Amino acid sequence: MLSIKELLELRKQIKNKKPDFVRQDAHKKKRLSKGWRRPRGLHSKVRLNLRGRGKNVSVGYRSPKKARQLHKSGLQQCIIRSTGDLEGLDAKKNCLVISSSLGDKKRILILKKSKELGFNILNIKNPDEYVKKIEEKISLRKKTKKEKEKKGKETKAEKKEEKLAEKVKEEDKKEIEKKEKDKILTKKDK
Repeated sequence: MLSIKELLELRKQIKNKKPDFVRQDAHKKKRLSKGWRRPRGLHSKVRLNLRGRGKNVSVGYRSPKKARQLHKSGLQQCIIRSTGDLEGLDAKKNCLVISSSLGDKKRILILKKSKELGFNILNIKNPDEYVKKIEEKISLRKKTKKEKEKKGKETKAEKKEEKLAEKVKEEDKKEIEKKEKDKILTKKDK
């Protein structure tokens, strides 16, 4: 019976020998994608496994059963989308990949909790520095938001004062116009 390390090494050797499985005639026709499709033609040379042609996908290229879906460290990869996903996982058997769709706050919570539990995180190289960066980013956002709110309140107060001043000016203009009309009317009467 082979150990996990030996199985992972065997998987690596198998994958190094594995050819790139390209669709038959994909290099000839632009409309054909390079993605593998099983050749079904009656006279297909790839289907017949003739020498010098592309290789056919077969079971022989598969990795050992116990080494499948394992990270190269030998741990099972788990995608984490919430702190609840950490429950029931073992740090000795599992390593974590934090979902890219998560926001900063949840990401910080997951990183802190996974550090406490001793998990290895694959898609973040240095979790401590990453947490610091995110916390600084959040605090900066809060500061700028408060400053904007203060400016917004100040500008609202200034706008109210300007509106009042405009109303007063308009009222003064109306009064002056009214006085001029009264003068004109009184002159006509005399």
